[in-house]
Amino acid sequence: MNQRLDARDERPQIGGKSGADLAAPASNQRKPIMKHISVAALVAALVLGAGSASLAKPPAGQNEAPASRSVGVKAGDYLAEPYHTQVLFSVSHFGLSNFSGVVTGASGSLKLDPAHPANSKLDVSVETATILTPVEKLTGELRGADWLDAEKYPKATFVSTKVIPTGAGQATIEGNLTLHGVTRPLTLHARFVGAGVNPITKGYTVGFDGEGAIKRTEFGVKTYAPMIGDTVHLTIHGAFELQH
Repeated sequence: MNQRLDARDERPQIGGKSGADLAAPASNQRKPIMKHISVAALVAALVLGAGSASLAKPPAGQNEAPASRSVGVKAGDYLAEPYHTQVLFSVSHFGLSNFSGVVTGASGSLKLDPAHPANSKLDVSVETATILTPVEKLTGELRGADWLDAEKYPKATFVSTKVIPTGAGQATIEGNLTLHGVTRPLTLHARFVGAGVNPITKGYTVGFDGEGAIKRTEFGVKTYAPMIGDTVHLTIHGAFELQH
């Protein structure tokens, strides 16, 4: 984001400020880029896309993993599996390149109804303090008061409001994302990955991938905009375990 990946101190002048100046927190700016989408919250939203009888098989062109060789996806109450659920984010860095990071620490519930996907419900969060980038200093800044303010806003939460099947193993998921104390609509495009018994945990698990985007300034995160991109692209990898 506003950090360079190399170790050089030389930084270009931008808008009268050096790259080093831009790296310093701006006390008069508001905070985070994402939260979580939910994922954190966002992550779980993907699950709702499973509502389709054809979800028992992965999309054409995808390699079928052993766990996905199931006759059908089981309906029921699922919990987000935090170790295998991730929200990746990417933003423009001065229009010269894209910069990415990840948010984890997912928690929440999914009520999955593959036969009637519109009845599925999702309420999932991610922990903003888990945000991580390749640049240690930047990671610390994003967790701090000038960006995500993880101490004040420890979670980002996504709650689904509608699931619309769009094809074999695919769905559009509409809902609301609460990030940095602001709630805004968010639409995710989800794709079923697989379902079956996890050979390690022995728990029945379903997995989804999803994509979406938010405007960070709409959540009050205006620091360095528009030099650092306003649009935050989200890529979600979600795993959910059936509860008995």
